[in-house]
Amino acid sequence: MKLQINESQNIEFKQSWRDEYIKWLSAFGNSDGGKLYIGVDDDGEIVGIDNAKKLLEDIPNKVRDILGILVDVNLKTSEDKQYLEIVTEKYPYPISYKGSYYYRSGSITQELKGASLDKFLLSRQGKKWDGVPVPYFGFDDLDPFAFRLFRDKAEKKKRIDAEFLQESDEVLVDKLHLKEGEYLKRATTLLFAKSPQKYVTGSSIKIGYFKSNSDLVYQDVIEGNLFEQVDKTMELIFSKYLKALITYDGIQRIESFPISKLAFREALINAVVHKDYGSQQTIQISVYDDKLLMWNAGDLPPHWTIDTLIQKHNSEPHNPAIAYPFFLAGYIESWGRGIEKIIYESQRFNGITPQFRWLNGLWVEFYFNEVRYNNLENSKTRVKTRVKTRVKILELISSNPDITNQELADKLELTLKGIEWQIKKLKEDSKLERIGGAKGGHWEIIK
Repeated sequence: MKLQINESQNIEFKQSWRDEYIKWLSAFGNSDGGKLYIGVDDDGEIVGIDNAKKLLEDIPNKVRDILGILVDVNLKTSEDKQYLEIVTEKYPYPISYKGSYYYRSGSITQELKGASLDKFLLSRQGKKWDGVPVPYFGFDDLDPFAFRLFRDKAEKKKRIDAEFLQESDEVLVDKLHLKEGEYLKRATTLLFAKSPQKYVTGSSIKIGYFKSNSDLVYQDVIEGNLFEQVDKTMELIFSKYLKALITYDGIQRIESFPISKLAFREALINAVVHKDYGSQQTIQISVYDDKLLMWNAGDLPPHWTIDTLIQKHNSEPHNPAIAYPFFLAGYIESWGRGIEKIIYESQRFNGITPQFRWLNGLWVEFYFNEVRYNNLENSKTRVKTRVKTRVKILELISSNPDITNQELADKLELTLKGIEWQIKKLKEDSKLERIGGAKGGHWEIIK
């Protein structure tokens, strides 16, 4: 006989009982609850157990003594075979198994360590990483420039009442819920500290230009408060890392970048806002000749996929006057809407949809429109070629004012028609003048 269920985040099969399986029960309690079946193989086939009566008494007592929780142990029978169903509820506080904490991810039981453990323990206290108070960090460590930058951005966005922005820095921090008792919170260090990286390791953005995955040409690390990081990153990306192609519409100079500024800015803000700062890893932006990749550490909500993320909308009302202005706990926009905006702006700009994937964090991948970009590159090359040709024509005429068009064509390896067109343009630009006729005349360069 086979059970009509499969192993999953909430279901685990074991053929026989071992006391170490209490670890699995702690993981269920730390996750969403679950059921452990004893006497069932990995395929869900009921193989039965011989000591069911003894286990019915031993397991609840051992679980109570080791984990300090109660579980339901139910005796089941199928075709004269006995097996056990151990039901563990989700607990609101962390459950330790011999000093370690375990969690269910998919059908795997894993030990929580480092940043993951810190995040889990905080969540069981009803807190988030950014809401933890920071000792030895006071108002003297805050940067007045950061507050001015925040007020300026908030005023332009018109998301916060003008009267609210006129409050003192101390009152502003309190009303933004960035204090707990006498202590400032971690979020305050990222938003307003003079040296945020002193308090939060990895709270920076790293940009690198690559010729290949292993060939780093140059890089920059952007530090400072979160407002500064966004502004500095935007400036560097569109002045140093992405090549702007120059074209002209009449006398108007037009700069064309391979990706949308609006789409990139939205992706950057989403990365800064939703990053898991407890991971101590920097946001990373990798620029290549044909693409730009952005990665930031984080976790998807349980059972979410990238498709869920894209389709998710923020249906809850947002009150910016009582939420963090730019940061984790007080979302300005949900991930879903942010991704939709990235896609919309990018498609509107060059018809290309950015790619999203999840690998220890969210990757956003912008690919360049090669056809459009190459056409602009070719146009730019043609302009450079024309300029060089005209310079050479003027150099030859300077050396020999009596030189003929045919002689110019021969020396520059161009057609006679091409030389005549170039000379016409030089005359129109008041660079060159013909003195006398075709025979007996000469060229004169206008200074």
